[in-house]
Amino acid sequence: MRSPEPAADAVIGWDVGGAHLKACLLVDGQVQDVAQWVCPLWQGLQHLEDGLAQARARWPQTQDAQHAVTMTGEMTDLFADRADGVQRIAALLEAQWPGRVRLYAGPGQWVAPVQAGAAWPEIASANWRATAQHVAQRHGRGLLVDIGSTTTDLIAFDGGELLGHSLSDRDRLASGELVYQGVVRTPLCALVQRIALQGQALNVMNEFFATAADVYRLTGELDPDHDLHPAADGAAKTPAATRARLARMVGCDVRDASDADWLAFARTWREAQLALIATELARVLDAHRLGLRGAAVVAAGAGAFLLPDLLQRLPERFGAAEGVKLDYGQDVASIGRGDRYDALLRGARLCAPSVAVAALFAQAQKKNQKERV
Repeated sequence: MRSPEPAADAVIGWDVGGAHLKACLLVDGQVQDVAQWVCPLWQGLQHLEDGLAQARARWPQTQDAQHAVTMTGEMTDLFADRADGVQRIAALLEAQWPGRVRLYAGPGQWVAPVQAGAAWPEIASANWRATAQHVAQRHGRGLLVDIGSTTTDLIAFDGGELLGHSLSDRDRLASGELVYQGVVRTPLCALVQRIALQGQALNVMNEFFATAADVYRLTGELDPDHDLHPAADGAAKTPAATRARLARMVGCDVRDASDADWLAFARTWREAQLALIATELARVLDAHRLGLRGAAVVAAGAGAFLLPDLLQRLPERFGAAEGVKLDYGQDVASIGRGDRYDALLRGARLCAPSVAVAALFAQAQKKNQKERV
């Protein structure tokens, strides 16, 4: 594994997901821009190529920048297996910027694309680790809660080090550190098998009729800029169309209940998802004997807005009410004050892994330069 090459002024951090491409432009250690593009990678590598083309149009610096990469897209069914996915994504990026790409493979480990085949287990689905490492550098003890469009990462840290020993998705699914729940793409039938409408308990239809985006769109909590994928039925994302999709989950039509009833129904789904995530969060905290009194609890992702309610659902023994609630964009990312501060803060929160790999790579470059002097 190789150290980073000497720095250009700009570093672009990439988080190549299976559904989104996220990127951060970092210049002199500060976030200058953050962006997200739809990237249904399971449909073909051309979607990643399209996202990279949009990034080049947005940032002329891409040609001269250094590129720090993390990914989860290798797990999509486009690829024969995860090793194949890591190598093909790495090769595509290297073809774009020969000699300027390094892949994140854990703390202090940056791999050239030509080495991706040998190091694929460390590279695959390591974006959570980059974010948590960056958070732990800034706040020595606490918890990262990154609730994304598709998944949730629950990562404990202390003394500036990550506490979990689970590195693969399989082990993280076992430990509860990876919860396959998000606020956009999760099919609602994955939440519960029985749910109440107008006081009547109903079995849920196990069909792809609606997603979590319908719930949080109706409650007014989902940022429209994070609601990029088509609805389950391909129809509009208006309140009326959203209610219709929720109604189908229990064999109803919109006319079968009032708008107030459908809002209450959405909030019932919201509660079900919170309960699932809270159960796994308690599992993680118990495993590490981590109390949250005085600890940093850092929110990231499209579902960061759920953090206060999530903590309220933890048992009192964790002391969550006395935790210090922080925001990745505001309290971890380095963003200069300016006219775009609020937009960059929101972007950094949403695209935390891309910000993290850019920042970690820039730090490694700086350290490498000092060692050469």
